[in-house]
Amino acid sequence: MRHAIAPGTGDPKNFVIGDCNTQRNLDEAGRNQARAIGARVREAGILLDVVLSSQWCRCLETAKLLGLGNVIETPALNSFFRDGSTKKIQTDQIIDRLRALPKHSNALLITHQVNITALTGVYPSSGEIILFRFGDNDVLDMLARLTL
Repeated sequence: MRHAIAPGTGDPKNFVIGDCNTQRNLDEAGRNQARAIGARVREAGILLDVVLSSQWCRCLETAKLLGLGNVIETPALNSFFRDGSTKKIQTDQIIDRLRALPKHSNALLITHQVNITALTGVYPSSGEIILFRFGDNDVLDMLARLTL
């Protein structure tokens, strides 16, 4: 899932992980979007085994407002928008993390457009969920694009 609505692009030059005052954050529309998505997931009866999130404040806030389970900060989901040199390493780490989950696990990853595009080839909207699973030969099969 791409984080909920956070106006703007990228982050300020003084960006610091853990200091939300230095980051691009969710606005009220984004907070409402995250709450509504969480409600829809619960209404659908979807249970998650794990919720992983980028350490960026907009992702962590999205994950917490979804209210779908304990959130695990996952550095491999951090944005590489500014520095694409870590794209392959981080994408491989996420694939390895997902492969390590028990078979038939449901995982929700809250991250950034660049990470989702690297993993799936899809350019998601804010708050969009890309539903996928590992298919034959461990290839990612996209099942659906979900928006509220």
